Amino acid sequence: MSAETDDTADLELPPVESDAASTGAAADCADWDERLKGLPRLLRYAILIRQEARHIMKRLVAEISQLRPGLPHTVLWATSSGMEPGLALAAELDRLAVTENEPVLRSLADCVRLLCLQVPRDAASFEAYRRVGKALIEAFRKIERNGIETKLCAEIEEFVYGWAAAPACTDVLAANVTAAHAATLLGANMAAYRLSVAKREMRQTLKAEEDYRKQQEDEAKTAAERKQGLETDSIPADHVVVARLSTEAMKNIKLKDILGPLKSVINVALPLATVPDLHHVRHALMFEFPYACDVIDFALADLVGHTTVHLRPLLIVGEPGGGKSRFARRLGELLGLNVWREDASRADGAVFGGTDRRWYSAEPCHAFLAIAQGKIANPLVLIDEIEKAGTRNDYGRLWDCLLGFLEVESAARYPDPALQTPLDLSHVSYISTANSIDPLPSPIRDRFRVVTFPKPSPDHLNALLPAILADLARERGLDRRWVMPLDNSEHAAVARHWRGGSVRRLRRIVEAVLHHREGRATRN
Repeated sequence: MSAETDDTADLELPPVESDAASTGAAADCADWDERLKGLPRLLRYAILIRQEARHIMKRLVAEISQLRPGLPHTVLWATSSGMEPGLALAAELDRLAVTENEPVLRSLADCVRLLCLQVPRDAASFEAYRRVGKALIEAFRKIERNGIETKLCAEIEEFVYGWAAAPACTDVLAANVTAAHAATLLGANMAAYRLSVAKREMRQTLKAEEDYRKQQEDEAKTAAERKQGLETDSIPADHVVVARLSTEAMKNIKLKDILGPLKSVINVALPLATVPDLHHVRHALMFEFPYACDVIDFALADLVGHTTVHLRPLLIVGEPGGGKSRFARRLGELLGLNVWREDASRADGAVFGGTDRRWYSAEPCHAFLAIAQGKIANPLVLIDEIEKAGTRNDYGRLWDCLLGFLEVESAARYPDPALQTPLDLSHVSYISTANSIDPLPSPIRDRFRVVTFPKPSPDHLNALLPAILADLARERGLDRRWVMPLDNSEHAAVARHWRGGSVRRLRRIVEAVLHHREGRATRN
């Protein structure tokens, strides 16, 4: 034991912990602000310093005392609040982290340095400062990958780069200023000009968008007032005119190839599929997906009280093989909707959003093609594995293109590049599937309602088998009554090879059992 430890061994712990508890500091260390819960500990304290929160030191002392109660170095730092006792405490925590294999103590050591260090004015004090700087930058890079909200990222960025700049600005800083306070001041000043430029550019962008919006509204109003061969008052209830084109536009030579399969849905009032008996739909889905009761209820709840079918954008997340895509397709079919499937890994913004009439391969947006295919104004667009959409910008990202379709306001007057007329796509429903939402940008996640799709367990085997047998019979063009249920030995074979998880794998196993049954019947 060192002399310093001997000198402090008989010290009694001052009422730091009890004071902390009375002020809420001990509780605070386990009950962080909601915004800070996803941050590394070092960044949490950086934000508290930046916000000039109360009891920061007491909070840290409470955390250290909870892991290492009665540590003499903690006592000295808590009573003196100086830099030297703080660095001694940090060194002791580092030593304990190594000898006792507790990495969390190293994190607490860096937090102590964060609070006690002053701006380094010589090489001797720079090493500890540099260590905290490296830890701050590494933690900041980590949260950038984890998708922390932009405002919080901006606050952390100010502090981190303010910390990095402080050693070069000692001439303009007060002699007794703490390093954390200097980082807060410098970080805010470093971004002043960039913020000014960003604000100016944002104002210009908003003005351009507003001008464009007004232009689109004026064009839409003019088109609505122009006679289209279909008077507004003649549109039946629960019908919508999705696309309007003038007689002159319909005669346009360049449009002939595009309009061929679409003439039946242009200048025509298309029906909106009405909400069927939801109890019947739920019963049918529960028969096929007995393990996804919560997801079924979550999706169907959106239609309660409505006369026509329109689902708000829904993102179904789950592991591969659980049946997400099939569930989305069957949901659309049972609701009476035409289902248009889009493979996100093979689509980009130009493909989904439509290509301009100037190109030889001009094609309307896929939402309108879904309408034309089903001859209804409210089809279902299924975007499969949306997280696998390409990230290159050559032809526009699918994620960015989707934003204009997912908002009802913009979808109601979508400017189709091939037809060059506003389309009313506001009644189209969108369901996406994904194995993980981590790759998705936040604007996409914000526009979807996210629900987790479970995987079945072995307990669901008996409930799944009838639906799988019925589906296999339907694929073969047989009445389901012609496919006999599995006998005891067949059931046992399936149960032996399927322990829950992938429904796709269970289906393959059942197919193999039926194939074996048919081969045995042929031999007999």
